[in-house]
Parts: sequence; structure tokens; C-alpha cells
Amino acid sequence: MGVTTFTQEFTTPIAPSRMFKALVLDSHNLIPKIAPQGIKSIEFIEGDGGVGSIKQINFAEGGHLKYLKHKIDALDSDNLVYKYTLIEDDVIFDKTESVVYEVKFEASSNGGCVCKMSSEYHTKAGVELKEEDIKQGKEKAMGLYKVVEECLLLNPDACA
Repeated sequence: MGVTTFTQEFTTPIAPSRMFKALVLDSHNLIPKIAPQGIKSIEFIEGDGGVGSIKQINFAEGGHLKYLKHKIDALDSDNLVYKYTLIEDDVIFDKTESVVYEVKFEASSNGGCVCKMSSEYHTKAGVELKEEDIKQGKEKAMGLYKVVEECLLLNPDACA
């Protein structure tokens, strides 16, 4: 089994604490409301949202996935770090054993933040993963971050 890591980051004028709250702490309430065309619901099927909890994301009809499940590995509200592992979805992964994600929200000099994301793909023996293999998922994640950013810009009291 090999490990392939991809990283990406983006900047936003939104304060790091608000982005963390919107994308991590309150995502199960906020995201289905502001992106119903992509995400039908987000629910905790085990735990209360803390470390060890399992979160299920149910996608809207017509997408290539129906659902996926994440296990929360680390949740640091003081340092605005969130780490989780993709543990199940409705599509059989033919190249990976698991995927571990980490997201950090850091303050930028302009009052906004830099969102730094890393994805560790634990591949099956003999498999080499290329960035093109995960491009669609990365693009959808970035699209979701932009929808959240727009919502927070239009609603200055949301997730404050």
C-alpha cells in the first residue's frame, strides 16, 4: 500500500473562525440549506460531532455518489484544524484503501484566512494515483468552499 498526498489552499476575506464554524462545526445545518442542488443532508450517524463521530453526507439525486461517511479523527476548535477519514461510500474504490483529509484555517494579514487542505490517498498495492484521478472531487470541494464564502459575505452575522 502506498500513500499519495495532494495539497491545495485558497484565500478568503472571511475570518478563519467563521469559515471553521461554517465548514466544520455547523456544516450539517448550513450546507444542505445553501447547496441543496448538491447536498441533500448531513447527519451524525454515530456520536455527537466530536472526535470518533461518524458523519454521513447524502447527495442530491443525479450525482455520481449517493452518500459517503467520514469518521472524525481530530477536531481542534482552538487551532481551527479538522481531520477526518473517508470510511465508506456507495461507489467501490478500485484504487484506494482509505483517504485521510486535513483542513486548517489560518489567519491572513488582511483579516481573512487561508484554508489549507491536504488529502492522503492510501492506495492499494501497485496502484499509482495521479492528480487527474481526483480532479473532480477537488473541484467540487472548492465549489462548496466558494458557496460557503459567498453565503458568509452576504450574511455577516452567520457563523459569527
